[in-house]
Amino acid sequence: MNQRTRLSIFVVQALIISLMFALMGRLFYLQVAATGKYKEAALNIQSRDIVVPATRGLIVDASGVPLAMNRVGLAVTVDRSVIDKQKDKGLSVVNRVSKVLGLNPSDVWRKTRLCGEITKGDRTGCWVGNRFQPIPITKDADPEIALQIVERSSEFPGIDAKPTSVRYYPAIQGATGAHVLGYVGALTDQNLAEGNGTRYYRSESIGKDGLEYVYDSYLRGRPGIKTVIVDRKESVTEKSRDTTAVPGAHLVTSLDVRIQGAAEAGLATAVKSARAQGYRADGGAAVVMDVRTGRVLALASYPTYDPNIWEKGLTVAQAKDMYSAASYVPALSRPLAGLFAPASTFKALSIFSAVKAGYSLNASYDCPGTYKVGNRDFTNYEAKTLGRMNMKEAIAVSCDTLWYKIAYAEWLKDGGLSPKNPNDYFFSTAHQFQLDKKTGIDLPGELAGRIPDRQWKIDYWNQNKNFYCNYQKRAAKKDLTPFLIQLAKENCIDGGVLRAGDAVNFSIGQGDTVITPLKQAQIYSAIANGGTLWQPLVAKAIVKTDGTVLKTFTPKVDGKVEADSKTFAWLRDALHEVTISGTAAGAFAGFPIHVSGKTGTGEVFGLNSNGTKKNSTSWFASFAPTEKPQYAVVVMVSQGGTGAAAAGVGARQIYNTIYGVTGSKQVPENVVYPSGPPTTLPKISPTTKVAVVKASPSPSASASSKNSMKKAVK
Repeated sequence: MNQRTRLSIFVVQALIISLMFALMGRLFYLQVAATGKYKEAALNIQSRDIVVPATRGLIVDASGVPLAMNRVGLAVTVDRSVIDKQKDKGLSVVNRVSKVLGLNPSDVWRKTRLCGEITKGDRTGCWVGNRFQPIPITKDADPEIALQIVERSSEFPGIDAKPTSVRYYPAIQGATGAHVLGYVGALTDQNLAEGNGTRYYRSESIGKDGLEYVYDSYLRGRPGIKTVIVDRKESVTEKSRDTTAVPGAHLVTSLDVRIQGAAEAGLATAVKSARAQGYRADGGAAVVMDVRTGRVLALASYPTYDPNIWEKGLTVAQAKDMYSAASYVPALSRPLAGLFAPASTFKALSIFSAVKAGYSLNASYDCPGTYKVGNRDFTNYEAKTLGRMNMKEAIAVSCDTLWYKIAYAEWLKDGGLSPKNPNDYFFSTAHQFQLDKKTGIDLPGELAGRIPDRQWKIDYWNQNKNFYCNYQKRAAKKDLTPFLIQLAKENCIDGGVLRAGDAVNFSIGQGDTVITPLKQAQIYSAIANGGTLWQPLVAKAIVKTDGTVLKTFTPKVDGKVEADSKTFAWLRDALHEVTISGTAAGAFAGFPIHVSGKTGTGEVFGLNSNGTKKNSTSWFASFAPTEKPQYAVVVMVSQGGTGAAAAGVGARQIYNTIYGVTGSKQVPENVVYPSGPPTTLPKISPTTKVAVVKASPSPSASASSKNSMKKAVK
């Protein structure tokens, strides 16, 4: 390498080193020497998004009567990012504001705690959002009191008050609709994580249950976003974006406020009737459907609650009661999530099984008080001997032993304990009616029923064989009775085999068979309309605020029961006998409309928490008019005793409203739908105003702006 080459390399190296030193010097200047200057510049140019929540759309019934609307409330909120900086983490501030508002300090403290902060014990009433959201402690503050809080900001750091839109359920005609309408609540981190492409903002409320949840994307609307540039003193220097909030669309439902109110009242009457007779009656359900379309006209659950409590703010005691067994779990939607043995209401399905097996509906059969299956006696209700009768009379008086004899005979024909290509008529009919499948209603939380057929027996045995074979070690002391010990031994050996007792119990809707009241309504609707299983549907349409129809919802067919039309006609007539000469004759005495129905008294095994024996489930499943069915009405009372004395009484009250009946006379002008449920959409009244959310004043707001807030709330 010559001298010239060495000189060139040295120059290049020197240049690179110089550049590196210059770069390092510049980095030092920017990151260290000039930190203050650039930090100030960054603070001087910051953007802030001001979110104005959209007005939530209404939920209305089929005639346009509001079931869920909005009103203006005054919210008092807590800013955790401020009060957490206090020495006592804001405890004294919370106590002061609670005292001024007349609230329980412990309830308010719990409301302002993030659920993740409560690591031990009950989390009831905690805040599901995050600490950077204003946390509302009430939305119904008195304006005078709220203004005092705002004006004394030094005493109440982190506390603010602002007009807000409050979701309101008016309960017109007594129709609270808690379990069908649902409620709204604050966004959670999980909601944000599971947005599925939906843009949420922290200040929004979203549907949490019921129709509010299912149709939230339509009801919520689109919030307005105003993006401003602020300096380090939070003074606005310019606006970069300003979009107007788009109100949510309205949801038109097939519900009728009069029928919904009647269903809730009738169900409450059924529960009271059961309790008056000494039964526990710890809950119930009522469903009203249009048998021709599957549209739901009413859906009620007992015990119920005022859905407005979610917006008012639950106390810790209220939140616990919602899910407490001692309060019979008011939050549980029994029409969708209550699973009960259908009992004698199932005999309507057994009719189809008997016809398939070759039994005549016009023949006469014996109805003895008891019938022996193997070494066990199976009895009628109260072991009554009812003599010889035709099948129609057997349905009317709800004979059990007739079905024991038929089911046992068919079990033997199918091969008994060693079946070979069994017909399983009773199970196949239940599968045709889709008893073990969800109805697919447009509401969350539905459970599927159960058909304890041969495959279910095998699957269940495989899952529980170890428990049966170690029963005396693993069972609770109260369950170590001689009968249960012997039963466990049998199940350990051959628990997967369909026994004769399983077959005869299934024929009358007992044993391991369970369904929901909603499924019961779907089944009886199918019996009424000739075999079509409609998917229950609550929503009818989404309508924009200007009246434009955005989307309509059309009823869908879930399946078709293959049976002779004569069998359906015969059964409709037989079920009518139940209400005129059978088990429900007392409940429907003098009723001017022909009703077809079936009572059910479902035996329940086990004890209540207080040690008492569980009472039977009371059922009444029906449709009317018999000649040309239009409505299906199902009422169920858990631990309500007999079907006629509790559920039947409640169903009669619902029919009274539907058909405008007073006593034993129909008043034409009181009939809910003289020409049947409406097929057209209602006009949603423009006079039904929704709340306009105004900007909240800061603690330093002027007197004029405070007065404006006061007027807005009033």
